Amino acid sequence: MAGLEKNGMGAENQFLPNIREVDALVHVVRCYEGSSSMPLKDIEVINLELLVSDLESIEKRIKTIEKQTRNINPRIKAEAEILKKIMKGMENDQPARNIELLPDELKSIKSMGLLTLKPVIYFANIAESDIGKDEGKLPFIKDIKQYAQREKSEYLTVCAKIEEELSQLEPDDKEAFMQDLGIRESSLDKLVKSSYKILGHISFLTAGSDEVRAWTIKKGDRAPAAASIIHSDIERGFIRAETISFDKFIEMGSFAKAKEKGLLRSEGKQYSVKDGDIINFRFNV
Repeated sequence: MAGLEKNGMGAENQFLPNIREVDALVHVVRCYEGSSSMPLKDIEVINLELLVSDLESIEKRIKTIEKQTRNINPRIKAEAEILKKIMKGMENDQPARNIELLPDELKSIKSMGLLTLKPVIYFANIAESDIGKDEGKLPFIKDIKQYAQREKSEYLTVCAKIEEELSQLEPDDKEAFMQDLGIRESSLDKLVKSSYKILGHISFLTAGSDEVRAWTIKKGDRAPAAASIIHSDIERGFIRAETISFDKFIEMGSFAKAKEKGLLRSEGKQYSVKDGDIINFRFNV
């Protein structure tokens, strides 16, 4: 992910070549009284610059395709039509992510790395004095929330000053400091959760005598696809997945007790892995 803090017109241009390769964007905006910043306006300016950058890339690609007058590949020709569809929406100030595209259409333009096609998380940087207050009553937050909902994005509130102080503390001191302030989880933890949500990711766990590890997959992936993240041989020789939810495992304390209680399930190839599943893959190659 790439973080963009709006510091002035044109400040984001230096980031454009690099952020085309990331999966999501994070926009950090100042949301406290006394700041000279206008959060919603800043967001609109940033998004406009990203939109203009995408339009330039699309126009260039379409011109390249249209120059191929002989023996043009049908797939390339279809790509040009999809890009024209996106460009039409952009000319009405719509980011690519708000334009309805079929999975095959998205796949055909993936290499373009369109910035406005990427999901966005808006980080509202609030004042230290606003921590713990009703977000609906904080300056600017309501507008940012509504803006994010309109374009199917996520938003989070953060106090950068406090987060900086937390980052310098030892774990025990950090937990005590957070309790004193009434903070239940750090902004980094909230960012990870929102990132997983907006990208459609979940995690499953594997546990052995020497290691417990989390693996990231797409929500809806079936057991063999999850197995392939660990090793292609496990997917190829997949037999079954012995599965239990994290909460149930903690409650039982071990696989043996979970199996004794009938809580360790045996799932086949059609099983869609759930977030927090602990899985032991059975395979033969």
